[in-house]
Amino acid sequence: MSDGSPRAGTGSRAGIRGIARRLSWGLGDQAVSSISNFLVGLVVARELGVAAFGVFGLAWVTYGVILNISRGLATDPLVVRFSGVSTEEWRAATARAAGTAIAVGIVFGALSALAGLAIGGSLGGAFLALAVVTPGLLLQDAWRFAFFAAGQGHKAFVNDTVWTVVMIPLLLLAAIHSTVWGFVLAWGGAALVAAGFGLLQSGVAPHFNGVRDWLARHRDLGARYMVENVSNSGASQLRMYGLGAIAGLADVGAIRGAELLLGPFLALLMGVSLVAVPEAARVLRRAPHRLVKFCVLIGGAQAAAAALWGAALLLVVPDALGRFLLNEVWAPASHLILPVSLSVTAAGIVAGATAGLRALGAARRSLRVQLVASAGYLGFGLAGAALGGAVGMSWGSTTAMWLGAGLWWWQLRAAARDHTPVSEPELVEVSAP
Repeated sequence: MSDGSPRAGTGSRAGIRGIARRLSWGLGDQAVSSISNFLVGLVVARELGVAAFGVFGLAWVTYGVILNISRGLATDPLVVRFSGVSTEEWRAATARAAGTAIAVGIVFGALSALAGLAIGGSLGGAFLALAVVTPGLLLQDAWRFAFFAAGQGHKAFVNDTVWTVVMIPLLLLAAIHSTVWGFVLAWGGAALVAAGFGLLQSGVAPHFNGVRDWLARHRDLGARYMVENVSNSGASQLRMYGLGAIAGLADVGAIRGAELLLGPFLALLMGVSLVAVPEAARVLRRAPHRLVKFCVLIGGAQAAAAALWGAALLLVVPDALGRFLLNEVWAPASHLILPVSLSVTAAGIVAGATAGLRALGAARRSLRVQLVASAGYLGFGLAGAALGGAVGMSWGSTTAMWLGAGLWWWQLRAAARDHTPVSEPELVEVSAP
């Protein structure tokens, strides 16, 4: 007995250090990604002006929808079912997931090109450029998730750093002519370079012949995760469109300002989320009875961080600093800090339950609760907007987030009770491409 205890303690400490190391790489990677997105937005907004920046924004939002489709079909099943598996299994699964991501990009590229030719003008040019770069953008994103599934977050960090560094001269080059399509090509072209670098990092070539088999084998997860991802982002977008129609663009600006103040924590939330699902999958494989506790710790830590950040904004940030940062947006945005902070706190709690449900592969449960939560988020938000503009929407959305958090955890506890350990996922033998 005494011989085993030290080894057990050492193994436990090593496991905790491993989780902390992978989490730190997730946060670092998300920090680089956030800086990259901020850099693109800043340069394009300064160079193009309001109208053209709006056209670029349409291309950006469209890419976000396609990205959620790609993740649902390709990388979400990869992270859920192939985190912590053998290198051989990971390589075979990654080849197929990466091929699936590229296939999604090619299909969308064809549709985007047709739309661009039909629309014409600046917007049409943006969609033509998006058609060219989307396969590379989706492949670069696929490498990120594949590296985190393998516990190699440092490679994702390096890959995103390459994208950012390459993007800087390309953005400066695009600024010479200042066209929307030029900036889209600069942004996506840098991602294509990073995607090529990911091939060298992983030593895995995308396997296009395995796309159909990948979709068939993981259709129980892929289709549901795709709908889940799109419904989540779609509800948020429709909520803001509805607020603009009901209360006006000034109220939209106020909420955007309040959300911008929560930006540093939202980057933290996204960074933790990159790692949470792979780590939850590892916990499920090694100690299934600890999964719910792990999710409580992850979700509780994120919620506590959000609450502390919101309290700091309310109690520490002086009005002078707020006006310096946001100018005239500060006054209306400052009245929304409390409800927006509470909403993000609830999002942290939801993130813990989401990680657990995805690790369990409970796609049916997570899709059901996501659709209900998204409908509530949109419905409560619009009802609040009708009653009280930006303030009413903020409190309505916050109420929906907390009710949704209860639903997410109810589903996680039910899924954990129903879980029966299964054998490792198998892949059909396919010769290396």
